[in-house]
Amino acid sequence: MRKYHAWCFDLDGTVYRGEEPIPETVSFIQKLREQGAGVFFVTNNSALTPESQAEKLAKMGIEADPDEIMTSSVATAAHLLKVHGSVKVMMIGEEGLRKALETAGHTVVRQHPQAVVVGIDRSITYGKLADASLAVSAGASFIATNSDKAYPTEQGLVPGNGAFAGLIELATGVSPYYIGKPSVPMLEALAERHGLDRKDMVMVGDNYETDITAGIRFGIDTIHVDTGVTRTEDLAHYGEQPTYALKTLGDWKVN
Repeated sequence: MRKYHAWCFDLDGTVYRGEEPIPETVSFIQKLREQGAGVFFVTNNSALTPESQAEKLAKMGIEADPDEIMTSSVATAAHLLKVHGSVKVMMIGEEGLRKALETAGHTVVRQHPQAVVVGIDRSITYGKLADASLAVSAGASFIATNSDKAYPTEQGLVPGNGAFAGLIELATGVSPYYIGKPSVPMLEALAERHGLDRKDMVMVGDNYETDITAGIRFGIDTIHVDTGVTRTEDLAHYGEQPTYALKTLGDWKVN
């Protein structure tokens, strides 16, 4: 097993399930910190700000600086600014997305947007979906923070942002531009921010279709853990395999 200098962890299903930490991952990250390894978090969860994510991790015994956390909301706001400049945005989402958009200089509006951005929204309504669909049909750019169809909680899998974005796509015939994993903008942004070399990086995650695929596309090693969405026995259905496949991170010996 290789020694890596930059460990990039998914959160939901890898570090925790809902509010429940995964003990083997928590212990593993603590050992990495003790050894001075770089620890980063790359999450498709758009609901929380990096600061809120850091607070959540701290309650689970994991030290994390907000600068070490790359969320799909932050990456989405940066992408919009880079491609379109400051724009008027109609958003479906929660506080993490709103703050990221406003911090980047965008204006959140309810009517006549230049872009529609869809993130996870646990207060989703038919009205929000209808307004977003009408705006996309009228020509607004359509961007989704991530494509996860479901995400793991303590009770099991529940609908993710990909399910919401898919409804708008079905209604309008317009496909969204996805920012989060399995696309690579978040890993690219993280590497640029911290000056990371790809050969020193490894992506750790539970979901083959998002976490592992993002790592493969970015050209770094990957570790699949059987603690969330994709079961170990299902990996055989995919073409390119993760570099390592573990039951939990308790099976990895920290050098």
